[in-house]
Amino acid sequence: MIIPVVQSAGVTVRDGKPTYRSACNERVMDVALITVGDELLSGDTVNTNANWLASELTDRGVAVARILSVPDDRAVITERVREYANAFDAVIVTGGIGGTPDDVTMEAVADAFERDLAATDLTREAVDRRLDEIRERIPDEQGDLDVDVEAEAAIPEGSRALLNEAGLAPGCVCESVYVMPGIPGELQAMFGSVADEFAGDRRSRFLYTVEPEANIVPALAESMERFDVTVGCYPDRDADHNRLKLTATDDTTLDDAAEWLLESVDASETPVSRDWGEPEQ
Repeated sequence: MIIPVVQSAGVTVRDGKPTYRSACNERVMDVALITVGDELLSGDTVNTNANWLASELTDRGVAVARILSVPDDRAVITERVREYANAFDAVIVTGGIGGTPDDVTMEAVADAFERDLAATDLTREAVDRRLDEIRERIPDEQGDLDVDVEAEAAIPEGSRALLNEAGLAPGCVCESVYVMPGIPGELQAMFGSVADEFAGDRRSRFLYTVEPEANIVPALAESMERFDVTVGCYPDRDADHNRLKLTATDDTTLDDAAEWLLESVDASETPVSRDWGEPEQ
């Protein structure tokens, strides 16, 4: 359960994009994730990309504000990309790039910014090079690869290419929108090439308590009134404890709030457990 809190913040505009700062003037970067694919919505594929990206971004101090899965529908992708690009500091879109008929993500992102698709010298050379590497590994009797290089290498005009060193189709950065592959290995390699562009001042600490959740709600709310933090409480029956996640934008505030909660709810910095037992009949 997340205890809601209202925090004051200022908004400035830099390079046409909003930059959010907390009351203590710390940098807060808000990112939205859009994962594309009918297979995600049908349950045929587990959305590991969203989980992996959210973890990577959180570790870099970034706030993941939205995670949305959408079908391979060009109009739907365009609508959501346009909406999120206007609302957040950056958007990462994964999946639906390549040469199959259901790969419409690159076209949709181009539509969102009213741009045409075109291959560049860089993306064309990269696709040709990757095809040569693939051909070297394929026996001659399996035939040649029939790939439309111009289509495979196309990205929205004016965008920055992200080369796919682990796959074939390139990604790109179009204004604040990062387009990346849906294949996990390719996504992770491509994200690594731009990871330093994602950074913020959010940091977190975990505490643990065996107190029942209902008993500690007042203390959690008070901690958020006393300190500029957010607190989430996550009951874990398997581990026989409640896990508390404290998030702030500076170490001093985070440490002060943690010390206060350690005393107020009999919390611990290491996992603890309690035999909750079965409810009486």
